[in-house]
Amino acid sequence: MTKNKRNAALLAASAAILSLTAPLAATASTPAAPNALSTVGPLDWQPCEGRGLDPRQECATVDVPMDYADPTGKQIGIAVSRIPSENPEARRGALFLIPGGPGGLGLDTPSGKGQKLPKAVRDTYDLIGFDPRGLGRSTPVSCGLEHADLAMSRLRPWPAADGSISENMTTAQRMSDACARNGGDLIRHITTANEARDIDRIRAALGERKLSAWGVSYGTYVGAVYSQLFPRRTDRVVLDSNDDPDPTRVSRAWVAAHEQGVEDTFPEFAKWASAPGNPHRLAETAAEVRPLFLELAAELDREPIPWPGANPGELNGNVLRQTLLNTLYDPDGFPKLAELILAARKGTVPPAPQGPPEAMMQNAVAVGSAVLCNDIEWPRSPAAYEKGVAESRAKYPLTAGMPRNAMPCAAWPYKPKEAPVRITDSGPSTILLVQNERDPATPLSGALKLRTALGKRATMVTVNSTGHDAYLDNGNECGDRTVSHYLATGERPGRDTYCA
Repeated sequence: MTKNKRNAALLAASAAILSLTAPLAATASTPAAPNALSTVGPLDWQPCEGRGLDPRQECATVDVPMDYADPTGKQIGIAVSRIPSENPEARRGALFLIPGGPGGLGLDTPSGKGQKLPKAVRDTYDLIGFDPRGLGRSTPVSCGLEHADLAMSRLRPWPAADGSISENMTTAQRMSDACARNGGDLIRHITTANEARDIDRIRAALGERKLSAWGVSYGTYVGAVYSQLFPRRTDRVVLDSNDDPDPTRVSRAWVAAHEQGVEDTFPEFAKWASAPGNPHRLAETAAEVRPLFLELAAELDREPIPWPGANPGELNGNVLRQTLLNTLYDPDGFPKLAELILAARKGTVPPAPQGPPEAMMQNAVAVGSAVLCNDIEWPRSPAAYEKGVAESRAKYPLTAGMPRNAMPCAAWPYKPKEAPVRITDSGPSTILLVQNERDPATPLSGALKLRTALGKRATMVTVNSTGHDAYLDNGNECGDRTVSHYLATGERPGRDTYCA
C-alpha cells in the first residue's frame, strides 16, 4: 500500500470482517481469457485488464480443488499475476506478495506495492500477486448481506452503549444465515490452510521448486501456515505485521489483539493531537486527549449526530471508536480523525467518507467471515461473550469491549473441517519477521508469540515506529534496509534486532 492511501473506510474494508489489514484495490485486473487457462503446462499469460497497472503485469488463472479432500472434484479458479524480473541474469525465483485481510485483494500488488521494492529485489524475483480463493477475479463468493450490515461499525462487533451484546448476537445470526443461504459450497472451503495449499499449486504451475514470500498482516499467518505445511518449498520468507498463531484461538486472538494494539498506539495520536502549532490541535497536553475522546464517544452514544450519506447515517459513539481504530493503522490519517473530533464537538460532521463499491464489500466480507469462522470454532453461548466484553470494557475503554464480542462465527452453521495448523520450529531457517513496536491491529505482543512459535526458523526485526504494515510503509529506514537486504541477498541479522 502506498503513502497515497485510500480513505480510512477503504483501508478497513479490505479487512472487512476483522482484522485486519490490506486495502482493497482501487481497480481489479482480470485475465483476458480466464476460462482458457489451467495448471496443465505453462500458464497462458495474458495482458491484465484494469486501470493504472504496470504494462508489464500479466494475468492467468490456476485451477485448484475447491475441496482438497476431493482433489479430483469441483475445481475453482485462482487469479494470478506477475511482473517478471527486471534482470533475468540476476533472477533467483518468484516472490509471492501475500495479501492481508482476511478479505484483501492481491492481484494488482505487483503493480502497486511491488514497485516500492528496491531494484535489487525486483531484479532478483518475478513478483507474483493473486486474489485468494473466493475473492475478486478468483472464483468469487458473496453472502448477500443487508446494506446496513456492511457498515464497519456493524462488521466489527461494537456492543451497545451499556455493554449489552444482544444486538450483536442477532446480527451474527442474521449474517451467518445469509452466508449459508447465498455462499454456496465454496464458502465452506475458504480457510487459511486451503489458501496455503492454493499458493503451493500456484508455485507448481509457475514451475518453481521453491518460493519466496512477503506476507503482510493476515498474510503473515498464511505465510507461517505455508511454511509449516510445505517447509522444504520455502526460500526467503518475510512476515510483516504479525498475527498471533495461537492454535487454540486463531482468529479469536486476532480480533482480541485490537484492544492491546489500540492502547499501544493511541499515545502517539495523543502526542500529535496536543503538539503546539498543530492546526488540528485537540488539547494542551497529551494526557487530556484520552478523556476528551472517551467523553465525546459517550456523548455521541447518548445523542448521535445525523450524517447523511454515511453507513450508518449518523455519527454515534461506536462510529467514532471505529474511526479511531481505522486511523491508527496509519499516522497519515491523524488529521482526518482530529477534524472529525473537532466537528463533532461543535455538533457537526464533515462530508461522509466514500466507501468501496458495495459488490466489493460483499465479496470481502464473505471471504473474511469464512476464514474467521472456518479456521476455528467459536463459542455459541452469549454468556461467553458477555463475560469477555465486560472484562475488556473495564480494562481497555478505548475499544469498549468490541475485540472480545460475537462475530458471525457465534452462529456459523458449519463446523471446521480440520484443526488449525500448529506453527512450530520444525523446518529450515528461512523466515524474517518485521514488526512495528506500536501497531493497532497486530500488536507486538502477538508478534512475539509467532516469533516464539517459529523458534530457530526465524529472526525478528522490531521497528521503533507506529502504524500497521512496517516494511516500505509505516516502518523506518533501518527496518526497510534490513528486510530489503535479506530479500536480495539471503543474509539475515544473526540475532533478533531492534531498529531505533
